[in-house]
Amino acid sequence: MEPEEEVAAPPLPLPVDALSGLRITYVWTVLLSIQWSEPWLIGLLTFHILCFALTLITMRFYRLQIAHFLFMIVLVYCAEYINEIAAMNWRLFSIYQYFDSNGMFISLVFSTPLLINTMIIVIMWVYRTLAEMTELKALKQKKKANKEQGKKTS
Repeated sequence: MEPEEEVAAPPLPLPVDALSGLRITYVWTVLLSIQWSEPWLIGLLTFHILCFALTLITMRFYRLQIAHFLFMIVLVYCAEYINEIAAMNWRLFSIYQYFDSNGMFISLVFSTPLLINTMIIVIMWVYRTLAEMTELKALKQKKKANKEQGKKTS
């Protein structure tokens, strides 16, 4: 009796983008396959530019920055629901169906820029906290030095 040979299934071909004919192998080909001239995508890019500008503007306004941060986090949290709604209604605003069940498109063009903005805000918060702690430590040392100097003179 001969042992049964296992035959490996041939690999599935990589998906081909309908617009550009590129094989979708990594993020860059996904981004290249998007028709960026569609009005809703231009609006989305404008939204991200405005969010980034607001991130920079709110550096000096702590409470406004917290609201902006929470707004962006809520949008990222709702991205799955937005993707589902957009997948059902894409014909109303788009030429092509970009909204896949895995959420690759919405993650790349919607969530990632928002998360970058939130990371910038967190980095600014950490920087501010460290600066305040350094200033507080310097004030404590100055107060301690003044106290010791007052004891020596008396």
